[in-house]
Amino acid sequence: MKFETSREGALKTLNSFIENDILNYNSKRNFDFGINNRKNVSCLSPYITHRLITEYETAKKVLSKHPFQKVDKYIQEIFWRVYWKGWLELRPQVWSDFIEDLKTIKENENYLKAVRGETEIECFNDWVNELKEFNYLHNHTRMLFASIWIFTLGLPWQKGAEFFMRHLFDGDAASNTLSWRWVAGIQTKGKNYLAQSWNISKFSNNRYKNIKLNETAPPIQDKRDYAISPLKINKSDEINENLIVFENEMHIDFFDFKRYKKIYFVLLGNDNRSIKLDKKVLDFKKKIITTQLKTYKLESEFLDGNGFKNLFEKLTNFDVIYPSIGENFSFLRKLIKKNNLKISFISRKEDEFCWKFSNKGYFNFKSNIPIILSNFKLN
Repeated sequence: MKFETSREGALKTLNSFIENDILNYNSKRNFDFGINNRKNVSCLSPYITHRLITEYETAKKVLSKHPFQKVDKYIQEIFWRVYWKGWLELRPQVWSDFIEDLKTIKENENYLKAVRGETEIECFNDWVNELKEFNYLHNHTRMLFASIWIFTLGLPWQKGAEFFMRHLFDGDAASNTLSWRWVAGIQTKGKNYLAQSWNISKFSNNRYKNIKLNETAPPIQDKRDYAISPLKINKSDEINENLIVFENEMHIDFFDFKRYKKIYFVLLGNDNRSIKLDKKVLDFKKKIITTQLKTYKLESEFLDGNGFKNLFEKLTNFDVIYPSIGENFSFLRKLIKKNNLKISFISRKEDEFCWKFSNKGYFNFKSNIPIILSNFKLN
């Protein structure tokens, strides 16, 4: 299984899915047929995570070819990503607490056996190896994996979320962290997701049978509650000469980027990350940036986190494409405080419009999808 690192490759994958396979998505999406048969899902998440293509662009292309009634499940899944982003933007402390929790959790022998794929659960071991080799897992399999990790192996959900972020090409702070919280039963308090042997057998196309699992475990308890914080994205009417672009916002054609004297593309190395990424993941991100540099043909420079820090010896005013809550934003926020930087964020109007519907649960958000589609003429 190979993922492209260009916008052209992402669009090719999207168009192929729309033309050939999307009408089977509603009925087949939950089946994991194995790494060599992914036609029942789009496999677009690595591209959307890095914004080589966006959720909105994807929805518009899908709906230009098919009526909503035939692709409703796929459109809803696309907007789950937007919902999770907005949910975390309104409750940024959840990310901060997750990172702090990781600092206090020790890695015991059970954890080491799990990440080496040396448990007594065959399907889990296979998924560990698949994740580490291909840096991708089917979405339904991720839920099953997380449930086994938490409730059968008895490991902290935070370490599982970290393990996914380390190895996934599509690792996203919001989608990953909140999905693990949801499986654990702390995102929707008191409601956990329990993997069951019959479920795994059915949706693995009977590759795995008679799996011994804890199918009656209670939800994880977490007494922390998170109040909604008003969305604050600092903006200015002043036009700066320099633009900062992090690797999770690679398609910058949504505004007049050609006005800048220079654009700096930034990829944080592991020395500037709370969660250390697998080398293949860092290489994938680097290839995306270098491909985009060739595409845009602009006066630009590729920096790692340390190069970015050194840049402040020369410059203190920047525009930054808003990177959203996660590693990049945390890194940037520390630098702003330390160096007294004047930064103006540039955000997508679609994101800000949608995120306001993330103040409640997903079903409330889902009821507003028709408004979103209509407002931005996506249907």
